[in-house]
Amino acid sequence: MSTAAKNRFQKINITTIVLLFVLILAGGVVRSSGSGMGCPDWPKCFGRYIPPTDISDLPKDYKQKYVAKRVEKNQRFAKTLDVFGYSDLAKRIREDRSILVPEEFNAGKTWTEYVNRLIGALSGFLLLLSVVFSFSYWKTDKRIAILSIFNLVLVGFQAWLGSIVVSTNLVAWIVTVHMLLALAILAICVYTYHVARISGKNTSGSSPLVYIITLAALFVSTLQIAFGTEVREKIDAVANHFQGGYRKDWIANAGEIFQHHRDIAILVLILNVALFVLIRRGFNRHSIQQQLMSFTFLMITLQIVTGILLSYLALPPVAQAAHIVLASLIFGAQFYLLLNLFQGVNGREVSR
Repeated sequence: MSTAAKNRFQKINITTIVLLFVLILAGGVVRSSGSGMGCPDWPKCFGRYIPPTDISDLPKDYKQKYVAKRVEKNQRFAKTLDVFGYSDLAKRIREDRSILVPEEFNAGKTWTEYVNRLIGALSGFLLLLSVVFSFSYWKTDKRIAILSIFNLVLVGFQAWLGSIVVSTNLVAWIVTVHMLLALAILAICVYTYHVARISGKNTSGSSPLVYIITLAALFVSTLQIAFGTEVREKIDAVANHFQGGYRKDWIANAGEIFQHHRDIAILVLILNVALFVLIRRGFNRHSIQQQLMSFTFLMITLQIVTGILLSYLALPPVAQAAHIVLASLIFGAQFYLLLNLFQGVNGREVSR
């Protein structure tokens, strides 16, 4: 393919990256608003491509119909778990009576989930286009095409896993896997964009110390996100215990996992302060490395603010969604910084 095709790949890829952050935000809104079952079926929503806006648009037996579909889906998932040796978990899913409680129709939740799905579908379409144009690099760097194809497959698996997240009430670890997979998809997009951007250009690496600290900061940030999803699962359990009441007491009853999450946040801050100093000393202020570090530090500051709001204002939903998207932005910026430290463009192009 031509140079124009290569340019299109980079433009589509960067657009996809932006949209993935929007998708993570949308997922955070769905999660914090409890809209996961706003559309009880998939890929349609209440059997329609455009969901209803009023309960009068639904058949009278819609509750029984979609509870039956949910049970059927969970039974299939339980069979899959049996195949892989998770018989105890499969048994718990089969015996879970909470899924028999029908969801009341809520137009707001339905459309929140529907918009989330639309963003996801658009992301998938852009990833498909990325695969098409990634072959323009086949002769120079096959990694771009291979990883783009793998990412498309990963997105399909992620979509299926997302449906399992909202369908089952017991498999808490799936939420963590779902989030980590989202970060993996994002990382592959960032990586292929970086490799395409530096293709055919002179590159150089940074000092081992800066690279190692950046790698450590990225690892700890990822660990922090994983702990954050576990905190969310614990909060959900506490909320169910209190039947949605006593919201101010939820964090106090979250246990040690919240303390670990907060302690890791301190480590994230320490590592990034050290990294900020090293980047400031080693790169000029117009370099992409320093720009990424400044952006990361800004996101960490905002992340701390949202964390305080969550702790002291009884977990406001807006702060929940902001907290997760800020964590994802930190991850993305740190990963891109790592790539540019390992293999950055020389000369004037370093500031792009």
